[in-house]
Amino acid sequence: MNEILLLINEMSPYLLLGFLLAGIMHAFIPTKIYHKYLSKNNFKSVLYATAFGIPLPLCSCGVIPTAMSLRREGASKGATVSFLIATPQTGVDSIIATYALMGLPFAILRPIAALFTSLIGGIFVNIFNKNDSTVDSKNAVYSEEFKGYTLSKRIVEALKYGFVDMMQSIGKWLIIGLIVAGLITTLVPDNFFALFADNSLLSMLIVLLVAIPMYLCATGSIPIAVALILKGLSPGTALVLLMAGPAVNAASILVINKVLGRKTLLIYLFAIISGAISFGLCIDYILPTQWFISVLNVASSCSAHATPQYFNIACTIILFILLANAFILRFLRKNNNCSCKCECNKSQETNNEQEPEFKVINIEGMHCIHCAKSVKRAIAEIDGVESVSVDLDNKTATVKGKVPTELIHKAISSLGFKPK
Repeated sequence: MNEILLLINEMSPYLLLGFLLAGIMHAFIPTKIYHKYLSKNNFKSVLYATAFGIPLPLCSCGVIPTAMSLRREGASKGATVSFLIATPQTGVDSIIATYALMGLPFAILRPIAALFTSLIGGIFVNIFNKNDSTVDSKNAVYSEEFKGYTLSKRIVEALKYGFVDMMQSIGKWLIIGLIVAGLITTLVPDNFFALFADNSLLSMLIVLLVAIPMYLCATGSIPIAVALILKGLSPGTALVLLMAGPAVNAASILVINKVLGRKTLLIYLFAIISGAISFGLCIDYILPTQWFISVLNVASSCSAHATPQYFNIACTIILFILLANAFILRFLRKNNNCSCKCECNKSQETNNEQEPEFKVINIEGMHCIHCAKSVKRAIAEIDGVESVSVDLDNKTATVKGKVPTELIHKAISSLGFKPK
């Protein structure tokens, strides 16, 4: 438990700063910008998608509907894949947290590795999909969520998104990552990974086999990587975990195969795996080991502080309050959704020809608030929909309006989710 608290205390100021920057990006950068420059089947669109994706604080779950939405509104396959590769690997929050726990070299290499792998993936996808047909971005319809907002409203929205919505999205995974890191520190024998000291490639392949199917958030994977390095894992193999863990999971593999095709999926996996191994081997065999040794002293340097800095303690307390608030809101939302669902069922039973219809659609694949918002936005854009609510906990969407179920299913499927 002490190891977990030490990690949180070290990370909390940087996490809070990262969440704040995430909120500012959400409230002040129009969504239209992300769509405008990604429609061409060329290198420039791939580069733009990579540049947009690297700082964007989306997890490997939330990036899926966002990328599918970009594709639906005109992004080329290459740009979509670049966005899918770059975005979950990094983000302003995870870059800052990486610097806090793993030092400047790792904080610099993570976005560089994301840049390299996403460019490779996007370029190869474009080469093998020269006849890719996309929507003309000039005629695409963009949702301007904050159009007409005053500066004060945008600030409130930035704070709400960063410290409420983001907390609800990745808070659980951040806590899981910290707990796993604490368990590794406590239970795994010291120098356990020294067994692979003479074979970095083997250790990287083992980490890839474990990390690829798992769901790992870019920020939550940091304490796990630190704990493994402290147990003897090479810095290069730790970078493989930081790259492949957030960038790939079973859900993203299934969605890309379904929406973009098997050939695109193979290129996507090749770019991430080859890029992760290349950068990992570069760290272990080319770059000076001293650059990455500082991470080995994180735990001891934290323990050396008999009295932790008051600023860090204050940030840790604020972080705990925000996390508690996120879980309470999620619990209340779940109860409210249950009540709304009951009322909806009553309305549906008494429905007649003059009243709007209610439909409850089960949805597979939603895991975070970004997923729920994407589904809600896609359904709301259908003609005839009067209102829509999405229950993330029960994985359902309740739609009010006389709309064919097939249209609702199509809108949900276009984001990579499976309606029932």
